[in-house]
Amino acid sequence: MLNLKFIQDNPELVIAKLKRKHFDAAGIVNQITELYRQKNQLQNKADQGKAEMNKISGEVGLLMRQGKKEEAEIAKTRTAEIKESIKQFDIDFAAIEEQVYQLQVQLPNLPADLVPDGRGAADNLVVKSGGEIPALPEKALPHWDLAAKYNIIDFELGVKLTGAGFPVYRGKGAQLQRALINFFLAEASKAGYEEIQPPLMVNEASGFGTGQLPDKEGQMYHATIDNLYLIPTAEVPVTNIYRDVILEARDLPMKNTAYSACFRREAGSYGKDVRGLNRLHQFDKVEIVQIAHPDKSYETLEDMVKHVTTLVEKLELPYRILRLCGGDMSFTSALTYDFEVFSAAQKMWLEVSSVSNFESFQANRLKLRYRDEATKKPQLAHTLNGSALALPRIVAALLENNQTAEGIKIPEVLVPYCGFEVIC
Repeated sequence: MLNLKFIQDNPELVIAKLKRKHFDAAGIVNQITELYRQKNQLQNKADQGKAEMNKISGEVGLLMRQGKKEEAEIAKTRTAEIKESIKQFDIDFAAIEEQVYQLQVQLPNLPADLVPDGRGAADNLVVKSGGEIPALPEKALPHWDLAAKYNIIDFELGVKLTGAGFPVYRGKGAQLQRALINFFLAEASKAGYEEIQPPLMVNEASGFGTGQLPDKEGQMYHATIDNLYLIPTAEVPVTNIYRDVILEARDLPMKNTAYSACFRREAGSYGKDVRGLNRLHQFDKVEIVQIAHPDKSYETLEDMVKHVTTLVEKLELPYRILRLCGGDMSFTSALTYDFEVFSAAQKMWLEVSSVSNFESFQANRLKLRYRDEATKKPQLAHTLNGSALALPRIVAALLENNQTAEGIKIPEVLVPYCGFEVIC
């Protein structure tokens, strides 16, 4: 959530920056400015009323001592009238504040200066690539056919049990899932992240704090009786650990990692790009989250990008890192790097991670602050998170890229976690 004072002091800058996200903020910003003008007028009237009431209160005692009871009663009546008008000012004041707040939460985060201009995925900037795209044997199979051939993922059984987008992993497929989760968590632990096992459902306050509500309400599974939401990512419960918390500057950064199942309705998704593991309603992911000092959050972002880079490199997957353009960024992000791996049988790049700096946008919604060492005053912290990594498309690329006549080879780094070298 953008800071109100910043919006008031820099309305044209806010409008111009949000144009880079292809969001027209002029109407909202102008309404906020007008409402604050009205609020200031009310405040001035209330202050004048209070000053007059204090003055009259002082005069009442003098009039009584002088025996001017009738004039004193008139003054008392006037004081009562002013009190009632101030009560109404307070009601109007609160109503304006609520209107401002409802407008404020509709504004996306401002993009950082590094964000490229552009409308969509085609305008994202490739900043790094690595690994070699494998030369596959003739008649190489996509991962959904490999899954059926080796009986490791059952998509039809998932449809029977739940519906499309809920695959069942079995045998070595289930073991591979568990191996990847343990590998990612172990790597995060080595990098200094504290592991968290969060709830898989959150309340409205948590969904609002990280920006899923109200922006992505339609994409979340909602347990309506209890008014709880299935998490779309562990980012939501883990970041909300720090909601309404004041941290000490010396304790920053706070580093957490969590494995969780993730649930996304993915309403409107269809076509070849959603086949197999390409797009699911339920999937596994390991998340990394950091709460950072504002002066160091972009250094933190680079460290997180490096961490995810080591993961895809250790898995021996061809990858590329993209800096997202303004039109392809999320509501809450100030700067995002996407990681894609190449799926050789499908001949396409698959997104497996987003690593983002939200600056103070989430922190403002969360009321997440740190105590400045110099001033001792609470200041908004910066929040960051990243997938490290999401499993489905990693599995898709591993199966397709490592298929041989003898079976599917497991990357060396995963063998100790799997307990086998080949799926055959």
